[in-house]
Amino acid sequence: MTTFDNREKAFENKFAHDAEMQFKAEARRNKLLGLWAAGLMGLDSDAAAAYAKEVIASDFEEAGDEDVYRKVSGDLAAKGASVSEADLRKKMAELLAEAKSQIMTELPD
Repeated sequence: MTTFDNREKAFENKFAHDAEMQFKAEARRNKLLGLWAAGLMGLDSDAAAAYAKEVIASDFEEAGDEDVYRKVSGDLAAKGASVSEADLRKKMAELLAEAKSQIMTELPD
């Protein structure tokens, strides 16, 4: 292999690793968001865990975060929990940062 081939392979590996870490962070964020929203809706621990799984699954409907936003926003509104769009999107951003932090602390040395 040439040096160019080695660099190309390294870039491919880094891209794959970064994509995997982003996927894990978003899934973790969705779980945390589901648990947070479940608390606002007054769900017990079993129902909260089940709801968090629903939020995770909702992310597979389309690319991006809009499917998750619509699910949580709609469910909160249906339960009478008043959360503004700005507050929900801010919470999603905060929980994504928290999820990334959690994943980074779990990585082996």
